[in-house]
Amino acid sequence: MKKMITACALMMVCATSSFADSMKLNMGTEGAYAPFNYIDENGKVAGFDIDIGNEVCKRMHADCTWKTNEWDTIIPNLIAGNYDTIAAGMSITDERKKTISFTEEYYPPTASKFATRAGKSWHFDHLSGVTIGVQGGTVQAAYAEEKFAANNTIKSYETGEQSLADLAAGAVDIVLADGDFLNPAVEASAGALIFVGSDLRIGGGMGIGLRKNDSELLMKMNKALAAAKADGTVDKLLMKYFNIGPFYQ
Repeated sequence: MKKMITACALMMVCATSSFADSMKLNMGTEGAYAPFNYIDENGKVAGFDIDIGNEVCKRMHADCTWKTNEWDTIIPNLIAGNYDTIAAGMSITDERKKTISFTEEYYPPTASKFATRAGKSWHFDHLSGVTIGVQGGTVQAAYAEEKFAANNTIKSYETGEQSLADLAAGAVDIVLADGDFLNPAVEASAGALIFVGSDLRIGGGMGIGLRKNDSELLMKMNKALAAAKADGTVDKLLMKYFNIGPFYQ
């Protein structure tokens, strides 16, 4: 992965933007992180990120097409020019800003949470001998490696859904993920899964990622996003998907 990121970073200077001659954009997302982004029953991408991206495109009068990409390589493939943006529940962090640019946030900083099976209890100040599931490449994965790897096993997954499946099956003891990703799974488990420990604040809000040399597109997206915040559209989508807000009115 490190070699791939380095190789792709070298391509930044020569990556051309599809919006340079027209407002046709390829929008990248994961498609496996409900309710932020997922594949619906018709085989199309859907979710909060998709609605936000489509709203921004509409206000920019852009013709946008969605492409899915595995999370682990979603940034390298943006840099390589396989799509023009990332709208995939991606937290804005200083580390990621070294490689790509972000729009202003469209989702506020919220809590990361620990989920486990019912009947389990853990002391996070002295956690030892447990297996913690995380989605690789996330801010939660970095936090788990920093805080818990010395005395525990950190198991990384390609998708968040895989970590939850292994939690339910007993293959991991705890899953650490974004709270708004975990909430529906815990609620749907009928008490089989529970939250434990304290909520965490890791990283900033979520923004749309772009290549660093796409400053014109960044300006246009920020303008469209600001308008969608001001007229209440973003808050309506936050209420629709997460029952939270308002934040931006």
